[in-house]
Amino acid sequence: MKIPLSIIKIFNYEYWPWWVFYLPMAPYWLYLSAKTRSLTFFTAVNPGIEAGGFYGESKIDILKNINSQYLPKTVFVDKIQDFEKAIKQLEINQLTFPLIAKPNIGERGTNVAKIESLEQLKVYHSQTPEDYIIQEFITYPIEFGVLFSRLPNQSRGKVSSLTMKELLTITGDGKSTIRELIEQSTRARFQLEVLEAKLGEGMNEVLPKDEKRLLEPIGNHCRGTKFINANWIINEKLDEVFSKIAESFEGFYYGRFDMKVASIEDLYRGENIRILELNGVSSDPGHIYDPNYRLWQAYLDLRWHWKRTAEISIQNQKRGFSPLPFSEVWAIIKKHFL
Repeated sequence: MKIPLSIIKIFNYEYWPWWVFYLPMAPYWLYLSAKTRSLTFFTAVNPGIEAGGFYGESKIDILKNINSQYLPKTVFVDKIQDFEKAIKQLEINQLTFPLIAKPNIGERGTNVAKIESLEQLKVYHSQTPEDYIIQEFITYPIEFGVLFSRLPNQSRGKVSSLTMKELLTITGDGKSTIRELIEQSTRARFQLEVLEAKLGEGMNEVLPKDEKRLLEPIGNHCRGTKFINANWIINEKLDEVFSKIAESFEGFYYGRFDMKVASIEDLYRGENIRILELNGVSSDPGHIYDPNYRLWQAYLDLRWHWKRTAEISIQNQKRGFSPLPFSEVWAIIKKHFL
């Protein structure tokens, strides 16, 4: 008998609604607010990003501050321009299919899609109500979320969370259909409705024994990706690599690089790295969502990271960067969350 998904959600905090998970941290946020003398202290953490990267920041504006050697080919598409102009940008930048399309403003994988053809891109363009960006599809085999921070009075920063992403995949047994294989996987079961709409009759295909099938190419937890704690990889070499990557971005002190890399050796060398996007102060230390991680460990790690943002905010406030007024932050919350 399969355990109902509702029961799995209760006993596995990686599936909790974000507000339920963060609720026990509210007293600590109030403590840090008192210490920093601002309820919105976090908005002063990254002066170079709108609202510190709390929410609503432009992805393309952030990517412009990162050395192009670390980036995939990327173009910005203004939604008011006609589709032919978008196609012209692809030709100028020598972008070929498959591609990744994502909203210029958005989080947690919302409306991110792998585009296989010109027709699919045309549909995406017509259905997307906002500006978006198109990136080349990076085939490097390893995908990471790297949380990096630096105190403003220090020249070198620190990698404090390294999350390896395992994309949603099933393995055939020679007799079960894709639907049956999905129903045998707890993680895949959460995506059943989406996969039904995506695969249609393909759900009835029987996979040969040991054949692996990628169900979701987008590396977001809400799309079925498994987050794996890879903090054992962190060392001084990694601190040096991301200190160098971040040095060109004035006003950036805390955030998560979502990226792909060819190998662990290349990661330590700072080579064959492609940064898909950089998120600001609202970034989670993704390793805490590893299914094998303990809840008490997660809260301890989260506490360390929140303390880190407070320390950065205090230093930035002394340098003349004030947090946003609460009224402006509340307007952002109402617009995007309520």
